[in-house]
Amino acid sequence: MKHKVILFYKYEHIAHPAEYVADTKIFCATHNLTGRVLIAHEGINGTIEGDPDDVESYIDWMRKEERLNFLDVDFKDSTGIGDAFPKMKVTLKKEIVHLGLSDDVDPHKLTGNYMEPKELNELIHSDEEHYIIDMRNTHEFAVGRFVNSIDPGMKHFRNLPDVMDKIKGLKDKKVVTVCTGGIRCEKASGYLKSQGFENVSQLQGGMHRYIEQFGGDGWEGSLYVFDKRKVVPPEVGHTVVGKCSLCGAPNENYRDCELSTCGGHFIGCDNCLGVDGEPYCSTGCEVIGLEQKVA
Repeated sequence: MKHKVILFYKYEHIAHPAEYVADTKIFCATHNLTGRVLIAHEGINGTIEGDPDDVESYIDWMRKEERLNFLDVDFKDSTGIGDAFPKMKVTLKKEIVHLGLSDDVDPHKLTGNYMEPKELNELIHSDEEHYIIDMRNTHEFAVGRFVNSIDPGMKHFRNLPDVMDKIKGLKDKKVVTVCTGGIRCEKASGYLKSQGFENVSQLQGGMHRYIEQFGGDGWEGSLYVFDKRKVVPPEVGHTVVGKCSLCGAPNENYRDCELSTCGGHFIGCDNCLGVDGEPYCSTGCEVIGLEQKVA
């Protein structure tokens, strides 16, 4: 492995987050690390890429931090590509994952039961009634998800309160919240409990840990990631469930719409590129794009 990517988070009270932001920036710069780290009073959330030795040095540095209890942080790793991130960004935030209800939803005080990947795998293969609710964005769900899981239809995690009507009928059912690495489903499970859901669990370690252990068993497609790789398929049991948004052909190649005013992020196959070989999310965007070029 020439380059390693680690994904991690922890809800841990940080008394002086600005100081830790500054320290993290210095450490990452001196070890040639790139990625994205969010730090707030409620904790830390990050994805980092670098030489495996430098990444391990960062892990050791975090765990030895005397001001904070980071000994039990779950660092999930995968193979990097060397330029998954253009630079290192360490940012001070109000929340490490934005729900907009930080005063009402505190994972330190209210959250669901932790469910290990093995428990979820057994549940998936059992006859017990259960509902897996995906707490990621719809475009993440489109390219990979747990079999028979529910997509509430969120464009952003902060939309969770807006989609509650779609899942409110499950308040008395066995519910498992899931997401990429665990950070969103941990906060979401607490929010569901605050809304009257009685039997709520969250997937410990997220989809990343599940796929690492069980591959495509109970899972279909690839895992969406927020870096240049876009998607990471399971090593065992990989299937393609994503579909080109233009022609519907099986595909999991994410692209950004060429039209700058659109900002669309979509799955598009090579056969559906524009006449100039550029990606447009729709024929409407392509027409506008071509008109702009002529003008």
